[in-house]
Amino acid sequence: MPKCILIVDDHEPIRKILRRFLESETGFHVCGEAVDGYDAIDKAQQLQPDLIILDLSMPRMGGIAAAKILKQMLPQTPIILFTSHHDVLRTYDARAAGIDAVVPKDGGMSFLEQSVQSLLQEAR
Repeated sequence: MPKCILIVDDHEPIRKILRRFLESETGFHVCGEAVDGYDAIDKAQQLQPDLIILDLSMPRMGGIAAAKILKQMLPQTPIILFTSHHDVLRTYDARAAGIDAVVPKDGGMSFLEQSVQSLLQEAR
C-alpha cells in the first residue's frame, strides 16, 4: 500500500508540482493538501498521514508553530520542512519544533525524494 503524504504550502502551484512529482515519479500517494498550519492540523487529524511536507512561511500559522503541534499529535510521523528560507532557519530551531529534515526548495526534487524515502524507511 502506498505511503500517505500530506503537503502543506500556501502556494497552490507548489502543491500541484509536489503532488505530481510524488505520485508520478515516486509512486507515493498524496492523501491531502493544506494551505497553512491550521489547515494542516485539521487535515492531519483526519488523514493520519505517514509523512508531512511542510512549508516554513505561511499565513495564519507558519511551519515551525504547526510542526510543534503536529509532532505532539502524531509523534511517529516524520515532518520535512520544504522551504526557500532554509538559510535563515537554525537547525536547532527546526529540531526543537519536531522537524526531521529541512530540504531547500532550490535543492531540487531528487533531494526531496531522498529525504522522503529515507524518513519513511526509518518510520517503519
